[in-house]
This record gives sequence, structure tokens and C-alpha cells, in this order.
Amino acid sequence: MAHLPVGPYDADTAESAWPSAAGQDTDCLLPPPNPAERLSIPITPRDQRRLALHAALTAAGIPPRPEDRDAIDQLSTLPPSTHTTLQRWLHHTA
Repeated sequence: MAHLPVGPYDADTAESAWPSAAGQDTDCLLPPPNPAERLSIPITPRDQRRLALHAALTAAGIPPRPEDRDAIDQLSTLPPSTHTTLQRWLHHTA
């Protein structure tokens, strides 16, 4: 019986892998951001809560799925005190 790929990485072969840089490990770190190149666009409190919720869910081992977007958007509209409580709950699950 032939082995069929069942996961996104099962079909990877040496030919399809990213080439490593000469004399470096395969793990390449990005350079730190340059503060002078940052955009000066303010982030609304709702967007800050949305981003924080994404981060808290991911840190708790619950990476948000694309279909979770509406729920996260609705949770982001809740008052800051409610959002703080959500953050605390998620922090204790990690």
C-alpha cells in the first residue's frame, strides 16, 4: 500500500525545502524593527483589544481560526473592564 500525504508537510522533500544560507543554521531570525520606519497611524482601542485577544488566545494554546473573526470582533466591542477579565481568564488557562 502506498503512503499518501495527509498533512501539509508530509509531501515536503529535500528539493522543495528552503535552501539554508551558507554557514548558518536553518533558523533565521528577523532583524529588530527600526523605530524610525514605523507608521504613525494610531490604533483604535477596539483594534488594540482585538489584537490583544488574538495574542491571549494564541498564548493560551487556542489559536484563532478564520471563522472566529466575527466572535473576536464582537468581543472587542465590549467595555475595557470586560476585556480585562477575558484576558485574565485566558492567562490562567495557559
